[in-house]
Amino acid sequence: MKVLCNRAVSTILLVASLVFASCQLEEPFAPQNKLQEEASMSSVATNLMERTVSNDGSHDNIVDGSSCFDIRFPYTVSVNGVEIIINSEDDLELIEAVFDAVEYDDDILDIIFPITITLADYTEVKINSLEELREIASKCIEGGDDDDIECIDVVYPVTFFTFDPNFQQTGTVEVNNDREMRRFFAGLSATDIISIQFPVMFEMYDGTKVTVNNNDELVDAIERAIEACDEDDDNDHNDDDFTKERLDSVLVACPWLVKELKRNNQDNTEQYEDFILEFNEDGSVTAKDRTGNVLNGEWETTVSDYRVKLSLSFEFIEDFTLDWFVYEIEDGRIKLFISDGEDKIIMKQNCEEPYCDDEFIVEALSNCKWELSSPTVDFIDLYSFDFSGMNIHVWNPNDEIQDEGNWSITDGVLTFNDLSNVFANYVGNWEVVSCSAERFKVEREDGEFLVFEKDCQ
Repeated sequence: MKVLCNRAVSTILLVASLVFASCQLEEPFAPQNKLQEEASMSSVATNLMERTVSNDGSHDNIVDGSSCFDIRFPYTVSVNGVEIIINSEDDLELIEAVFDAVEYDDDILDIIFPITITLADYTEVKINSLEELREIASKCIEGGDDDDIECIDVVYPVTFFTFDPNFQQTGTVEVNNDREMRRFFAGLSATDIISIQFPVMFEMYDGTKVTVNNNDELVDAIERAIEACDEDDDNDHNDDDFTKERLDSVLVACPWLVKELKRNNQDNTEQYEDFILEFNEDGSVTAKDRTGNVLNGEWETTVSDYRVKLSLSFEFIEDFTLDWFVYEIEDGRIKLFISDGEDKIIMKQNCEEPYCDDEFIVEALSNCKWELSSPTVDFIDLYSFDFSGMNIHVWNPNDEIQDEGNWSITDGVLTFNDLSNVFANYVGNWEVVSCSAERFKVEREDGEFLVFEKDCQ
């Protein structure tokens, strides 16, 4: 969407009934007081029409960060070091694809100057540097409060009649698109008077057609459309990719692994990575940490300022407890953020197989070595364990086999067999209480537990 110039609109839209079949008016339209009344009313209609047909610059906000203008095709950008030539609006999706190619990164986009931008009135301006672009963008209003009206469109063609100050008809103009109409308005002088040929048809954002037959109906139709939809004037280019209903559905479908978390501009990923969040349809949510502790909370989704919002509340996890805007849902991944950019969560869905089932555990433990830790046994962290081939090989710090045995699993219970040296005490059954591809927690009946962490070095 574009910011319109603050110029006085002096043209006048007169009702269709005042337009007659003859190309030349024989008498004035109405007495002077009626003309003054029409002039006051028509300035409102003219302003609304002008705003409706202004150039919309919100489609390329991923590039220029501004809804007040767009960049004329073609132009070139560098996205995370990859140069992309933008020849059409469809090519903007290539930028988003590069952003999403690396799951956890800080995206960098550079515009290759010079470029040409198109303003609200379709005036074109050459821009030679990022500083010049930022200067123009700083005058824009983000969030849907600029002058452009996008939820309603004019159905063309539309015919205008022009008159001189004596109300003698001076011409007929047919316009066929928004640009022609906006330039028609821009070319009028302070003494020009215009009328529009009714009926005029509009199309709403949802495809509904609206026909108006006079100035009052025209004004009413456009004013009702101003707040009818999300004009997508913010710079969150993903926010039209999903709905509240879609978010609700994907949240409860499967568990979610926390892959990245930042709060107050601090990276807390190491603390929360691979936490498991499970959302339930009753509004409850559980968070399971890497050692199997479970914390209960609540969740709710709402729509605020046309954006989908996920509210999380945990009594003992302050970093999760916040109202998060949903930035993106794609390929089993959700990105949550706060508008200031200092807080974000990235979660990855785990639906491919039942979480922590026997098959998953066997596959995970069979890869790489594992380091063990115990709250009651200090020396255990000196050893590494190899579980490949359903065997157990225990390696000491000198990279020598210190103990060996075998293992099996049934319904989530690991059984260690035949350990006869240092770890003979650990023969028996251990229940898997939490697991991920990188970390396991197992516990036996007496309450003792072990934590396994993968070490592929």
